[in-house]
Amino acid sequence: MEEDARLYLQICNSIDNEELGLRAGTPVGTSLIDAHAGGVGVMESVAVPDPEAKRMTRKLFAIAWFLSVGLLLAIWLYLAANCSFQVSGAHFGQSPNLYLMSLISCSMVPEYWLTEGGQSATGALIIENHVASPRLANRAASQNISVFELLNKILESMVQDLNSPFLAVLTEDIRVLPDFHGNRSPIADPKAKGVACGLTLDTSEKQLALLYLATVQGIAYGTLVPATLWSIAMPMVTEIDTLLACGGLLKNPLFLQEHVDIVLPRESESVLLGAAILGAVASKKYSSLIDAMKALNAAGQVIHQAKDPKVKKYHDAKYRIFHELYEQQLSHRSIMAQVLA
Repeated sequence: MEEDARLYLQICNSIDNEELGLRAGTPVGTSLIDAHAGGVGVMESVAVPDPEAKRMTRKLFAIAWFLSVGLLLAIWLYLAANCSFQVSGAHFGQSPNLYLMSLISCSMVPEYWLTEGGQSATGALIIENHVASPRLANRAASQNISVFELLNKILESMVQDLNSPFLAVLTEDIRVLPDFHGNRSPIADPKAKGVACGLTLDTSEKQLALLYLATVQGIAYGTLVPATLWSIAMPMVTEIDTLLACGGLLKNPLFLQEHVDIVLPRESESVLLGAAILGAVASKKYSSLIDAMKALNAAGQVIHQAKDPKVKKYHDAKYRIFHELYEQQLSHRSIMAQVLA
């Protein structure tokens, strides 16, 4: 990393100032990729300040974006204070082939190691390919709202019509493993397939809404998996107790509710704020990146889980099933491989 930084400075110094239109001595901040800039723009957005330095190592950041009418949870970021990792201890059910993704020193915050992962296009198959999707899109357009807003409204009306104790229980008989484009992480299994369990012949918009809800829940359970693995693989991590998030999907209240407890930043454009923080440090407004983040990050809304203990028990049970869906897939794959060997 230090060699890369020195090479970068050499390249910058070799470029004529006139070519860039900059005056000599103009501070220039090194750029970050969008997700990392989002992390810088949100990671100190805590509702209650914690003076402990280790506080940063107890946070998981979810950078979430829309992708067409599918769902995309783009990236998870986690920071560790040192590199004493015991990856062999990590496991997902009985899967032995797991490892931490992209372990890099100082790539986002000085003196911290960054590990990241993500999942792609997790809802595209469910929503785009459903027979009710064109009708739903037309209805949403006629009401001048998004497809997601209409799906959320349908689910809210179903809760009232069925007198359900809470919204999540609508998917009691439906489960989705959203690996329709393989599993990018933390399993890193390109052969992984998506699973939708509990299908019927119902082709209504209500049934599509249920599949959408089950997919959002699957994304939330997938976010919990790397947090669990990192806690196992890195003994210095006592507990990841804070989930911070930024990105377009934060505009979806259903997505947020299925990820509680979750802290939202006060600044809606956290990626832009992260880039501005880099500029503030480059101009020597702040002495360090961490000082700048503490000064400029701020928490906004904090969404808590429901007080009803049945809600947690419900999600705990579905999370166990979420694990089993992948384990069963591995078992089925092994059976077929033995037959064809």
